[in-house]
Amino acid sequence: MSSVAEDVGGRLGRLGEVVSRSDLHRRRGRVSDLIGLILESSGLEAEVGEICEVEAGRARASVPAEVVGFRAGRTLLMPLGDLQGLAPGQTVTPTGRPVSVPVGVELLGRVVDALGRPLDGAPLRARERRSIEAAPPDPMERTRITEQVSLGVRALDALVPCGRGQRLGIFAGSGVGKSSLLGMIARATSADVNVICLVGERGREVREFIERDLGEEGLSRSVVVVATSDQPALLRIKAALTATTIAEAFREQGADVMLMMDSVTRFAMAQREVGLAIGEPPATRGYTPSVFAMLPRLLERSGTSAAGSITGLYTVLVDGDDFNEPIADAVRSILDGHVVLTRELAHAGHYPAVDVLQSVSRLVGEVQDVPTRAAAQEVRALLGAYHDKRDLIAIGAYERGADPRTDRAIDARPALEGFLRQGVEEPASAAEAAARLRGLVGEAPALDLGELVAEAVAPAPIDDNAPVAVPSAIPPLHLPS
Repeated sequence: MSSVAEDVGGRLGRLGEVVSRSDLHRRRGRVSDLIGLILESSGLEAEVGEICEVEAGRARASVPAEVVGFRAGRTLLMPLGDLQGLAPGQTVTPTGRPVSVPVGVELLGRVVDALGRPLDGAPLRARERRSIEAAPPDPMERTRITEQVSLGVRALDALVPCGRGQRLGIFAGSGVGKSSLLGMIARATSADVNVICLVGERGREVREFIERDLGEEGLSRSVVVVATSDQPALLRIKAALTATTIAEAFREQGADVMLMMDSVTRFAMAQREVGLAIGEPPATRGYTPSVFAMLPRLLERSGTSAAGSITGLYTVLVDGDDFNEPIADAVRSILDGHVVLTRELAHAGHYPAVDVLQSVSRLVGEVQDVPTRAAAQEVRALLGAYHDKRDLIAIGAYERGADPRTDRAIDARPALEGFLRQGVEEPASAAEAAARLRGLVGEAPALDLGELVAEAVAPAPIDDNAPVAVPSAIPPLHLPS
């Protein structure tokens, strides 16, 4: 008899725990309106960012939707799936939780969607889940970036070096080679883990990128998050946040993570769709204010922390090859450097199509030694000299001897072209790139910048008795092209 009483008491205790954890105040709502991308519900009590289950037609399961705002006493939601089957009066049930995704080493080698669900067939058994909304690391907890990470691309490692934990933008028009460049980096980088996010990609290109550009070797230490262009705008936004959350989990375990996102522009376009749907006023080129508020919230989450680092490579699809359009300009102001890929180089068969003269790393002085930095400056000077006179050279109007630096740039042109061009299957470490760069211009001695500055600003001694040299003829004036 005592055992029965104990069993009943145990069951009552467990039921009491369930009741204590239950939200007895939860108020369901009803679908009242659906216009475009926005579903309106009346009588619903939910918070912004909370996930709700919307009852669908008889033949379909419920559709998840996220609360995105409020208007005239009604709750505005955006479905995270197909809208077919929704009708007025259907029940909207709040879940009391935001969007959460699986994280951890179980995701390595896997392809998941914007909500962390597997796309490659096999079930995903992750032991931890976390919300995709998170704050960036505290500024005072971020460690300084002093170590270079190898990207496996000579033009970047030597002339636009990337530090471990740096955020670098890759700016290019469509079809210039952004995806191929990301695949090269994913296979050859020295980072521990790759997290690759494909936002708004064509469905055809997803498998092509994984099998051709990434390959088995790259996929084995990567997590790929995919949201294709046909999916709802909210899912395209969630894909970027999901990939960042997965990378943050690896960073907290002390790993050095390479986060590659293609592209931030499509993320911004998706946020513009959401903003316009809920009634935000369009601003610059139709982008709503929430777009420019979301960009720093996303991009600042990468970088260093006390435990590990996330090196962020974010591609920006420039509109009409205009590198000063609003999204490109906003992203460039947030990130720690930018790489420019030009259509002119791509059409000339120059791959990767990196325009070194327009590309800048803001941490070159922190991660690159003085001899390599001096060699890189010399290479940039030679490339700049050739660029300034290229029209005269092309038409045969340039006379050799008019400018010694241009003469040297013409002589060095074949070697520089060979250095900057690189096949997809030709990875090179940062050390190899630096050694070959110094070999192009000769070993440069370490320079004392303090002495150089002192010499530059020191006044030259004046000798009143020195004769004044008068030129016998005015030298010819060589105007730049």
